Amino acid sequence: MIYCCKEHVELAMDIVVDEYEVAPVLEQLTEEQSLSTTCEYCENNATYIVAN
Repeated sequence: MIYCCKEHVELAMDIVVDEYEVAPVLEQLTEEQSLSTTCEYCENNATYIVAN
């Protein structure tokens, strides 16, 4: 599961496809979740969860 911002969502999706060879599941975080979670690639608030 990768938490990412809008800027890095494509990168996260590519990583899931490369590692697991399945289509990624993209879920948008709720307001409460995004306030306390940061992107794994930068310091911005996370907007999405990318999972397999």
